[in-house]
Amino acid sequence: MRIAIPVALACGAVLIAGCSTGPGSVDRHKVEKEVSDELTKTVGQRPKAITCPGDLKAVEGTKMRCQLEASDGSKIGLTLTVTSVKDSDVKFHIQVDQK
Repeated sequence: MRIAIPVALACGAVLIAGCSTGPGSVDRHKVEKEVSDELTKTVGQRPKAITCPGDLKAVEGTKMRCQLEASDGSKIGLTLTVTSVKDSDVKFHIQVDQK
């Protein structure tokens, strides 16, 4: 499964190879890594951690709340929203909460 991630913090879309952990889902660890990678490219600093509660369902409109831990230890929420699913391609939007 492939994932594309447009980030609300002025990021472009990224299309990557993903991992399916079952019918219609993307592995949580893969999602966390790709969100971290995309935020690193966008803001120039890697988050200390991205934590999501489970696998991301590959269903358009699905939302999942995750948490970003910055290098200083502060924590910020973020929302992933699946924007499209086509075959094994899953695209989702990342919206980082305002402080």
